[in-house]
Amino acid sequence: MKFTTAIFGMLVLSPLAHAADLTVTIKNVQTQGGTIVLGLYDEAGFETDGALAGAHIAVDGDTVSTVFEGLAPGEYAIRLYHDVNDDGDMNTNPFGMPIEPYAFSNNARGRFGPPVWQAARFALAADGDTHTITLN
Repeated sequence: MKFTTAIFGMLVLSPLAHAADLTVTIKNVQTQGGTIVLGLYDEAGFETDGALAGAHIAVDGDTVSTVFEGLAPGEYAIRLYHDVNDDGDMNTNPFGMPIEPYAFSNNARGRFGPPVWQAARFALAADGDTHTITLN
């Protein structure tokens, strides 16, 4: 019976042993109020805007953070924007340029658009990580 209980315990807990937590901290929030809208992506989703997970973080200071729990170790990227007026959209000017603050993991920047996956990706280790992003 003890052997069966031990095997059952290992089967139930083994997926948790490979789950990592990712803490995301966003700095340089200039405008109080509104919501940080954040998406966590794998490589396939980054190109198609298919986020694996997301978060909406109420802005109440110049630094905000959130935690994604139970992620598989691997490569990820983050896209985020500060929805200052809480209208649910990333507002742009008539030329399509964002007028609300935004950022990407690794503080990556693109040329005439979002950065490529290689610039924004980061590795999440099995023991978790903290990723800090500075809002533009």
